[in-house]
Amino acid sequence: MSDKFDIAIIGSGPGGYVAALHAGQKGAKVACVESGPLGGTCLNIGCIPSKALLASAELLHKIRSAGEMGVSVPGEVAFDWPAIRKREDKVVKTLRAGIKGLFRSRNVTLYEGRGKVAGEGKVAVEGKKSAQEIAAANVIVAVGSVPARIPGWPTDADIVCTSDEALYWDALPKRLLIVGGGVIGCEFACMMREYGVEITVVEMLPQLLPEMEPQLGRTLEGIFTKRGIACHTDTKVEDLSVADGQATATLTGGKAIEADKVLVATGRRANTADLGLETVGLETDRGFIRVDDATRTPAKNVFCIGDANGRCLLAHAASAQGIVAVENALGGDRRADAPVPNAVYTFPEIASVGLSTRQARRDGVPVKVGYFPLRNLGKAMAIGETDGFAKVVRGRDDGRVLGVHVLGHNATDVIAAATALLHEQVSAEEMAEVIFAHPTISESLKEAAEDSLTRALHSPPRKVVQMTAEA
Repeated sequence: MSDKFDIAIIGSGPGGYVAALHAGQKGAKVACVESGPLGGTCLNIGCIPSKALLASAELLHKIRSAGEMGVSVPGEVAFDWPAIRKREDKVVKTLRAGIKGLFRSRNVTLYEGRGKVAGEGKVAVEGKKSAQEIAAANVIVAVGSVPARIPGWPTDADIVCTSDEALYWDALPKRLLIVGGGVIGCEFACMMREYGVEITVVEMLPQLLPEMEPQLGRTLEGIFTKRGIACHTDTKVEDLSVADGQATATLTGGKAIEADKVLVATGRRANTADLGLETVGLETDRGFIRVDDATRTPAKNVFCIGDANGRCLLAHAASAQGIVAVENALGGDRRADAPVPNAVYTFPEIASVGLSTRQARRDGVPVKVGYFPLRNLGKAMAIGETDGFAKVVRGRDDGRVLGVHVLGHNATDVIAAATALLHEQVSAEEMAEVIFAHPTISESLKEAAEDSLTRALHSPPRKVVQMTAEA
């Protein structure tokens, strides 16, 4: 065991590689162990490749709608799937090379192989040809998550797939059944529809995007329906069979759906199996490694960040936790408790941060709600993107902004302003005083904040929704 490090990180996803870079920036001697391509799930089989495919799909959607903007596009609008896939690969490879270069610039030592905890202060690296052990004063576990599969369902990955396989299909199916109407399911539905795929989405809960503000999912379902996407909410797939190269699903009530491929998008599970956690006395809770607000585990000098701790399965949350873990490993006292925005890259986009009205009811928090439809917004009308709204949830008693929810053009960028305001714990009064550039989609945040105070200028006067635990 010749190598001794201040910090050893297992995993190079958005949590692990950011932690490694920050540790190097702080002057620590740092190692990062990775068994697969640099960048983890997000870069290789998640966020980045899906957004590359979505970008091409959205461009198709815009061109097909060009007539509404007075732009004539003669002939049939077509696409080249192999070329789209080639561009996707180029984006991923470029970013992967970027991480490798950043590792060199921060003196991060990369070990290629599967990393496992091997006792206090020890990490085993199982490479393809050999194994070795490194020593570290602190260990950060950043192993991420993998798609959840449904027990008992067919295992033929050519037909019953997860997002891991679907992002790299060589050919598109004619009919796609998506099981799960969460973020991944909705993004794939939106994307694949533009590529001419017949889409059916089945969600067992009453609405799409069931973990988000209810109005977001209901509005998105209406948009999907107009585009010819069949949505079955409050519905289960009771049985799934594969025969003769196609799948047949039986839904609640007996309806049968036939599809060339099935995308299982029912969530993710922690990638913590066979990680050597028992060597430091760590146990998991449904596969997740539980941590405190400082990302510390019960084991001495062992931290866990990102999906593997189950707190928030989002890439940007993992990155933020990576910074906190490094600071604390080097003697600091930081907490990972900043507001974390959610982003859905359908078109139009969806984003939210903070408390939803459903959570307010559940927790008995009395709130007032402000609402502003984008159809009343000058920028939205000018660019032909009037679908959607902004909603502000504020405390009824103290006036503090508790949540912001947006469906509309560039919502995933607009939410950044709301996240910053929530981080500063501002009041709706203060949010309403912020000057937003005109004309922009972000003006909808100000309008919704004003509406929560019953003084919106660009909407007709209305009674503000009041919510209590009994509402």
